Amino acid sequence: MIETQDSRLKRGIYLLPNLFTTAALFSGYYAIVAAMKGQFDMAAVAIFIAMLMDSLDGRVARLTNTQSAFGAQYDSISDVVAFGLAPALVVYNWSLYSLGKVGWLIAFVYTAATALRLARFNVQLEGGDKRYFIGLPCPSAAGILAGLVWLGGEFSLHGVNMAYFVLVLTFLVAAAMVSNILYPSFKEVDLKGKVSFMAVLMVVLIFVAIAVNPPTMLFTVFFGYGLYGALHSLWRRYFKA
Repeated sequence: MIETQDSRLKRGIYLLPNLFTTAALFSGYYAIVAAMKGQFDMAAVAIFIAMLMDSLDGRVARLTNTQSAFGAQYDSISDVVAFGLAPALVVYNWSLYSLGKVGWLIAFVYTAATALRLARFNVQLEGGDKRYFIGLPCPSAAGILAGLVWLGGEFSLHGVNMAYFVLVLTFLVAAAMVSNILYPSFKEVDLKGKVSFMAVLMVVLIFVAIAVNPPTMLFTVFFGYGLYGALHSLWRRYFKA
């Protein structure tokens, strides 16, 4: 049987979107290495870079019509490292190590919650309300922990002195990922459509605010997003029902 060019192409791998996925994976790996060296600010920044790369790979795949089953699986594996293992080891080396066995067990709980969150997301990908995520998205969870570590470096806060707070926060973030709390997905936002002048101005002001003090603003944004989902779900359950 003669193999045609089309059949060979179908067995290939799209390069462009997987380059962004690889960049996210590398950033997560670098965050782990940096944390092992005690470079916690660099580790936190690397996790945020991984978030940026992760947000681009899917969009690039859709824009270039290069979606594939391989890309989806590769993206999930990359997410486990960049948003599960990397943040867990960063907060462990920064703070939780001082709590002994409890510290590394909580770090593992966070890592396992990330893997479970991704597995559930992949199973539920075809169904459900596209306006919401079920459970805190793992990039946002990683943003909370990385933002806290970066914030600690900005204000010279020692992770050991905050160990119990970090322990509780890490556990709550892990629980939020595997919960049934609904979080806005913002997928209904039409990036190709027209918006008002005030909307553009707000976007500019947000970028300026982040540029003025990235650690504070990024932690505030991701922590606020996580808190909003929990409070909104409580409001819907007890007051809107």
